[in-house]
Amino acid sequence: MLTISDLSIRLGGRLLLDEASAQLPDRGRVGLVGRNGAGKSTLLRAILGEISADGGKVRPRGNARIGAVDQQAPSGPQNLTDFVLAADRERAELLDELKDDADGVRIGEIHARLEEIDAHSAPARAARILAGLGFDETQQRRSLDTFSGGWRMRVALAAGLFSGPDLLLLDEPTNHLDLEASVWLEGYLARYPHGMLLVSHDRDLLNRVADGILHLDAGKLGYYPGNYDRFERTRRERQARQIALHERQRQERDRIQAFVDRFRYKATKARQAQSRLKMLERMEPIATVADSRTPNFNLPTPEPLAPPILVMEDAAVGYEPETPVLRDLDLRLDMDDRIALLGRNGNGKTTLLRLMIGALEASGGRVRKTPKLKIGYFAQDQFDLLEPGQTGFQDMARRMPKATDSEVRAHLGRFGLEQDKANTRIEDLSGGEKARLVLAATTVDEPQLLLLDEPTNHLDIDAREALVQALNTFEGAIVLVSHDPHLVALVADRLWFVGGGTCRPFEGDLDDYRRRIIDREDANERPSDGNGKSRGGRRAQRRDRAAIRNAQAPLRKAVQAAERQMDTLSKERAELELRLADSSLYSANTPELTKLTKRKSELDRALLEAENAWLNAQAALETAT
Repeated sequence: MLTISDLSIRLGGRLLLDEASAQLPDRGRVGLVGRNGAGKSTLLRAILGEISADGGKVRPRGNARIGAVDQQAPSGPQNLTDFVLAADRERAELLDELKDDADGVRIGEIHARLEEIDAHSAPARAARILAGLGFDETQQRRSLDTFSGGWRMRVALAAGLFSGPDLLLLDEPTNHLDLEASVWLEGYLARYPHGMLLVSHDRDLLNRVADGILHLDAGKLGYYPGNYDRFERTRRERQARQIALHERQRQERDRIQAFVDRFRYKATKARQAQSRLKMLERMEPIATVADSRTPNFNLPTPEPLAPPILVMEDAAVGYEPETPVLRDLDLRLDMDDRIALLGRNGNGKTTLLRLMIGALEASGGRVRKTPKLKIGYFAQDQFDLLEPGQTGFQDMARRMPKATDSEVRAHLGRFGLEQDKANTRIEDLSGGEKARLVLAATTVDEPQLLLLDEPTNHLDIDAREALVQALNTFEGAIVLVSHDPHLVALVADRLWFVGGGTCRPFEGDLDDYRRRIIDREDANERPSDGNGKSRGGRRAQRRDRAAIRNAQAPLRKAVQAAERQMDTLSKERAELELRLADSSLYSANTPELTKLTKRKSELDRALLEAENAWLNAQAALETAT
């Protein structure tokens, strides 16, 4: 599909690709991964011919058509369907030629070619792609200029997918999507019939779509067959072998050097010592694994508050009192809640977050908050509020007017913005570093409730894993909006669905929600898919899947209940062990010591029973699945 030979590219005095080489297989769906700033987008631009290389070549196979999604949001009076249809340039040119006065032979050739490229089904294909990305029939007939920038980027993605090039280049295609559209896109890309090079920090997307991983690190490229999880396993194994080889070589060098040092001045051993000295000089050093680690996030510990910390009672909210976006809101938040909001963009997820933080007032019902509640809100528009000419330290010092310089730097250090990064101008920080700065600003007041609206958009895979760990150790409540199913699955223990003008708890887990999206997309398909599978057959399959899900629901609830029980018992036992570590308890055989020891034994037994219950419930669920 594509051959990259000794490619070198330098931008702004920095060498991003250093004689990098790789060969991608025909029709391969390849994920391009690497840390933020490694040069992934630069490589895509070189493949497209938008930038010149300092050395080496990029050679696509034969006359392969290479296509990409325009990174600029399209605009104009054209409606969405016509814009997407125009992306197939060959079809558009052939139809234009038919309008001209072509002779009979040429007309026959045009019709034959249109039949060959399935041009007559193009409007239906364009409509399905737009629907999958969240546009209904009415929206598809509206002009581009009536949509926001984020929605117009979806139209650009739809045009790139519809054009169907032999090699499709995608750079973070899920950034402007909600979870529903991301799930649809996964399925579409997994079935894409041509080659693909996909830059993404979405681990689940890479696992479900990619059949190969191209890793860009320290200016070099390495190709790994398989999905992202297999890439990580293979890379860890290679690193372990390299470390072992380096250690063996070090031991061998030490042994040879010890022989040389001992015998180089003995006449009987001088020749052997010189021989070993030459051997030592010829030994090519094995490089150690210089795998720079992503700094961890370290969220501050909030002051505990009694539950509930926030309650909505029959609340309504909107931007105009007479037309609420959401109504009938009966919701409650406690300090230990981890909630993810589901639902398409435009259904009101951000509106609900703004109601919680107080940026919008309830137009009906009541919203009650604990008086001492502090809320941290991470929103995408906060990036626009950063002063480009200021440093991270200056920005944070402005937000922490009573703090000393060392306290400001310590807070920035919690988010990996230490020393040089804190003194770097914001306009020179990477997208991931700006996201860290916004997270640092979000937690300045040590909030008990974090509202996070797409916090991972600018973070690479390692930084996302660090954020997952930080959120799971955070001792306050979290309400999360994210298109990243990996983040949602590992952080949220409850799901709320925003849709139909309200918000309600979603009964099920993320896999249930994913199946629901897929079932809905199946229902939107045409009566027949050309393989004899009728719509009635699909309905029967959906009924069967729904019955299976209903049968599994009690098992899932049993697993979740056992997990909650284990968590509660583990926390109590940890607190008890801290008390038992107090040496003053053992100065005399006090009744308190007896009481604590007895309670610990009870907790050990209860935790063992809870673990057994969890194992049994998990085994039953896996069997049912």
